[in-house]
Amino acid sequence: MNLSESMKMALRSIKTNKVRAFLTMLGIIIGVASVIVLVSIGQGSSQSVQDEINSLGTNLLTVSVADTDSVELTEKTINQFKKLDGITDVAPVVTGRVYAKNGQNSAQVSMTGATSAYLSVRDLELGQGRFLTDLETELRSKVVILGSDTASTLFENQNPIDQNILIGGVSYRVIGVLKSVGTSMGSSGDDVIIAPITSAERATGSTTIGTIYLKAKNEEIVERAMYQVQGVMTTSFPGQSDNYSVTNQEDLMETMSSVSGTFTLMLGGIASISLLVGGIGIMNIMLVSVSERTKEIGIRKAIGANQKSILLQFLIEAIVLSCFGGLAGVAIGLGIAKSISAFSTLSISYSWPVTLLAFLFSILIGVIFGVFPANKASKLNPIQALHHE
Repeated sequence: MNLSESMKMALRSIKTNKVRAFLTMLGIIIGVASVIVLVSIGQGSSQSVQDEINSLGTNLLTVSVADTDSVELTEKTINQFKKLDGITDVAPVVTGRVYAKNGQNSAQVSMTGATSAYLSVRDLELGQGRFLTDLETELRSKVVILGSDTASTLFENQNPIDQNILIGGVSYRVIGVLKSVGTSMGSSGDDVIIAPITSAERATGSTTIGTIYLKAKNEEIVERAMYQVQGVMTTSFPGQSDNYSVTNQEDLMETMSSVSGTFTLMLGGIASISLLVGGIGIMNIMLVSVSERTKEIGIRKAIGANQKSILLQFLIEAIVLSCFGGLAGVAIGLGIAKSISAFSTLSISYSWPVTLLAFLFSILIGVIFGVFPANKASKLNPIQALHHE
């Protein structure tokens, strides 16, 4: 019997038992669809994180202090950073939570104390008004820039420019509103208030600089600029390397990519278990099929069919079942992923290599779990098979 005849017999057998064939394929369908959906979600989340990191600026360096008692960032340290040839702007910040009020509207938001360089270092844009000046920082001026969400909360449909808000009972004049930047790394960039660092120290009760943002001249010299910054920190705070860190966006991206990759792999592994369960279902149904068709096998052997043709017939039947199940799983998986993308906020990233791999794996499952029933059928004794009832 040639391959085409074996294929026809396999299709005929599947058509004869449509419901059983569908139930057999169901495990493969669920497995393939699960792999596609979960991996798409995992890769979409990874891509979303990378986009958020990139939006912060690819030439951004961050000096973060874990213990401000051991490592105290001062004006002297900031000036040393400004003298580095690989750095164009330096923006020290202090942060804290404050209670802001305008009439009956109020909000508890994050206040960032910054300098005039903060706007360019963090690649922010103004929607209205202007940003801080160096003079306002020197004079401890009571002026603020509002994030877009903060402006909407405190002023609703009003124009906030040149109006006053109360922060801790002290009046501050609004001089600008930032354009919306959305949520980045789990925190909203729109639910903020930016004030001169000298004013924010009093409002937040924080007089220590915990973070300094630095902007490298370009992406090509980020690594060199990072080594320069680390050199300043090592010289200024010898033996305190455990109490501070110097990072760039590429380091952060590599870390997040590694975490996201592990997460995606874990999701794919969990989904693949469904494929194995589907393979066991195929083997179980094929064993039942062999038992039901024992007499048919005996007749075929009696008229000259050899072990190879019998094995091929049942193996092809198992492969056809897994192949149809894989195709259905691909269609359903892509459909579910597209629906999730359309009706939810989750990011979806389709991976055609993963889709193809899931389909090929489903066929491999059919081969692996179809061999045992096919081998059992091919080794049946023709005389005993003919007497089987």
